[in-house]
Amino acid sequence: MTHVHPHTSHLRAPHGRHQEHGTEGQAEVLDLDAAVLAEHIASITAWLPLETNPRQIVDLGCGTGAGTFALLDRFPDSHVTAVDASAEHLQRLRTKACARSVEHRVSRVQANLDDALWPDLGSPDLVWASASLHHMAHPDRVLRAVHDLLTPGGLFAVVELAGFPRFLPESAPENRPGLEERCHAATDRLTAEHMPHRGADWGPMLTAAGFTIEGEHAIAVNIEGSRSEAIGRYALGGLQGIRGAVADTLAPEDLIALDQLLDTSSPYSILRRDDLTMRTERTVWAARRT
Repeated sequence: MTHVHPHTSHLRAPHGRHQEHGTEGQAEVLDLDAAVLAEHIASITAWLPLETNPRQIVDLGCGTGAGTFALLDRFPDSHVTAVDASAEHLQRLRTKACARSVEHRVSRVQANLDDALWPDLGSPDLVWASASLHHMAHPDRVLRAVHDLLTPGGLFAVVELAGFPRFLPESAPENRPGLEERCHAATDRLTAEHMPHRGADWGPMLTAAGFTIEGEHAIAVNIEGSRSEAIGRYALGGLQGIRGAVADTLAPEDLIALDQLLDTSSPYSILRRDDLTMRTERTVWAARRT
């Protein structure tokens, strides 16, 4: 489901996916996000206050399928309609579905959710939108469209992130301590301009769209790099995207230090560090059409 999107590694496109360093790079970051956060995504699907197991699910801004496959695993009798603006991401999702022998349980729809008219997405029991709504130019319109799409009593699960994950300790790198936070401060300025709804409280907006809020759940993520070799590659891909967005705004010394981290042949490469920890926060809103 996903996307960095400017847009940088945590800046997202209207459909919720990464655009900072090419489609292949975006897809790889999405896949790494899914791999590292698999347990957290599964815990969210288990937390959802569902009255019955959903049979028809729509994944809005599905990216390469992190949410789609978590939902298929959680609800074995379900069918998921995966919606994204990127044909490349949808093709990658299809390849994964075939490898898992669940292609018959997934439909793929290419669509930009900011368009006034949506394709026919059926009448789902559950709509899932992870890290996609803050990319919308007209989120109020999108929320009303989801409300009308759901069957009465259906649930809308909104998962939003506080920002792109952090990986380095504050004292790193040794020659430019605090580099990662300065990079994120630069991307935050771009985010505020292009995505004013990132970090928003979606509760009041969901209520205004006619939903009843049934639950809100904040999740703090803190995963040591020793638990997953994917964390180093995730940090590398994310910082590559950030560099593409903010290189012109960084101090020369910061840019040099960042390039050393991104140079996989350098002794200072982020892939060689043993002190990485993935830190982020996500919030889930469960909203019912009553």
